[in-house]
Amino acid sequence: MALTGKKRAFADAVLAGFSNKEAAVRAGYSPATAAQAGARLVKHKDVAPYLAQHRKASPGPGPATPPPPPPAPTFDINAALMHSDPRAFLLAAMNDGALDPRLRLDAAKALMPFTHVKLGEGGKKDQKNEEAKKVASRFAAAPPPKLKAVK
Repeated sequence: MALTGKKRAFADAVLAGFSNKEAAVRAGYSPATAAQAGARLVKHKDVAPYLAQHRKASPGPGPATPPPPPPAPTFDINAALMHSDPRAFLLAAMNDGALDPRLRLDAAKALMPFTHVKLGEGGKKDQKNEEAKKVASRFAAAPPPKLKAVK
């Protein structure tokens, strides 16, 4: 799993030379639990390799410089206007390999109601009542014959 925004902010603050507690507060964690959060985050399976990689890349004994921010996602308005149907747009976004995986996942979630029927809201009691109606209709008396006026 990739670094979340808070974890990346924490790691960048640690690389900038702040203590674990200060880095956790700067990343947006509660000041009351910042020391514990900092100790936990330094050992996190995603944060530790990120820190090791960027500490190795920085020269000198001084504090490491924070890595450059990731490039901002670009939005192509022409590609968005190609689709007149929202469903077609979501399908194209889901199948776009160059798009961020989180955005692709969000598009897939939004497409779910279009492609898969949602099961009814009924629970066990509703299911039991439906089964009882089926059984009762088998043994119910036949309806009386329809009377027609003959001319």
